[in-house]
Amino acid sequence: MLSNNFYPFVGGIEVNSEILARAFLDHNHNVCVLTWTQDPEGKDFPFQVMRNPDYADLLKIHSWADVVFENNPCLRLAWPALIFGRPSVVALNTWIVQENRTNKLQEKLKSFWLKRANKVIAVSHALRKVIFPSAIVIVNPYRKELFKMMPEIKKTKDFVFLGRLVSDKGADLAIKAIYQLKKATRIEHGLGIQPNLTIIGEGEEREKLEDLVEELGLSNEVHFEGQLVDKDLVLCLNQHRFMIIPSVWDEPFGMVVLEGMACGCLPIAADAGGLPEAVGLAGILFSRGNVNDLVSKTLQVLRDNDLENQYRAQIQNHLNYHQSNLVAKRYLDVIESAASSFSKN
Repeated sequence: MLSNNFYPFVGGIEVNSEILARAFLDHNHNVCVLTWTQDPEGKDFPFQVMRNPDYADLLKIHSWADVVFENNPCLRLAWPALIFGRPSVVALNTWIVQENRTNKLQEKLKSFWLKRANKVIAVSHALRKVIFPSAIVIVNPYRKELFKMMPEIKKTKDFVFLGRLVSDKGADLAIKAIYQLKKATRIEHGLGIQPNLTIIGEGEEREKLEDLVEELGLSNEVHFEGQLVDKDLVLCLNQHRFMIIPSVWDEPFGMVVLEGMACGCLPIAADAGGLPEAVGLAGILFSRGNVNDLVSKTLQVLRDNDLENQYRAQIQNHLNYHQSNLVAKRYLDVIESAASSFSKN
């Protein structure tokens, strides 16, 4: 398996790579992950992880492999495939065309690489339609063993944002929504909330966001938790009723939606990219970048308990489709099909 980034990075692709590697191992396959990511703490995995490989390492592992699976195009890790010609499966987890299109050569190389692959997988129809229309869509999994409801934890808080604090993720929209909801609760007393927002994550926009909170007089309503992982993250999510996913760019999928759902947070997400697929019928969509629509859709569900319960009733079926063992089996079916068709040629 090739994954440009891996643990200790905790983004969607890195988490997905670990989930799939563990599942492939559970299905009695030998797995070696090649990655550029260093791990100073040297965490042990039940499969081999080769970090920052040199040319000899790359040639050795490609020679050993029966199938090369790239979890997103990894040209600098994948080039020995041109020598050994092993069956190739590439999963598209994000866009390969940069918004500013400053590296057109890299775009052309990645397009060529996808065309030479035996099979291409996309994690959403949004990605498939734009990048590789013949790709097979396999939605992302989530870590069921980690992200789950904790019945002993009371949901004493209202809204949570989880993500990097960068402009693309739209945390400022969530803050502005809390400001408007605060005004609405002063007028409409039956909403059952005193709007508050927990922001989980770190990034270059944190100071600007803190300034916005101060400017809007929300110091008592908006709290910055910094980056949380594993059990600390799950504990925090379980305390919240709703998760706001206000991304202003086209999210390729949106794994945080599943993680929030699994912890009992009803998602309120922008209607862009792969987010509608991540939400399914188990959450609320609003017009991307439109804080007024975000507030309107939120008020709608706050005023109607039956509507909220209808959404929540869909969550478990939606999560069942994203269980890691089932998603990994779909990946394995594609990988084994690629290997089988390759051996017949």
